[in-house]
Amino acid sequence: MSSRAQPERVDYLIAGLGNPGSEYAGNRHNVGYLVVDELARRHRFARAKRGYKGRYAAGTIAGWPVGMLVPTTFMNNAGTGVAAALRGAHLEPDRLLVVHDEIDLPFGELRLRYDGGHGGHNGLRSVVGLVGADFHRLRVGVGRPDSRDPEVVADWVLHDFEEPRDDVEALVGRAADAAGVWVERGIQAAMNEFNGAGGPAVDQQYEEGRDGDPR
Repeated sequence: MSSRAQPERVDYLIAGLGNPGSEYAGNRHNVGYLVVDELARRHRFARAKRGYKGRYAAGTIAGWPVGMLVPTTFMNNAGTGVAAALRGAHLEPDRLLVVHDEIDLPFGELRLRYDGGHGGHNGLRSVVGLVGADFHRLRVGVGRPDSRDPEVVADWVLHDFEEPRDDVEALVGRAADAAGVWVERGIQAAMNEFNGAGGPAVDQQYEEGRDGDPR
């Protein structure tokens, strides 16, 4: 399917951010890919096809028709595929959930929210630049290294998880649960059930951005 093909109707779009290629597959930065793949497996989506500058599949979650996209541009161009998928599905950005890694949440925590800034995350920066800020985000905590040096931070997110595999799989599974609740019951229900500790201070930092982080 090309980005110009007529897609089947969907009511929601879930996009998982990451970088293409086997060398990045297990990176912290690619947790968005992992969550979307888990959702597709659970809900028996059709095999993803090339489209919207990524891999795209449509299926149902809790009876709702949903499109799922993993952009296969590199992270800093992720918004091109997301914007194309929204146009192709005739959806407004408030029907979009973007799943991405978040270094300002400890490993294992989740945070859902609607709108806000990009927080220095290059994938979000690209999406916000092309579709605006009025979409939903599922931030998946991957932790932060013991340094704020931009090169150290970049190296951190572009390396594989060091936590036990079972813990990573549990995090991905819980994030997939959260995305499913977002589809079925909406953002407020998902926030109430899954948002971890951290409170307003983390959200304020996220909205103001961390332009020193090259993500």
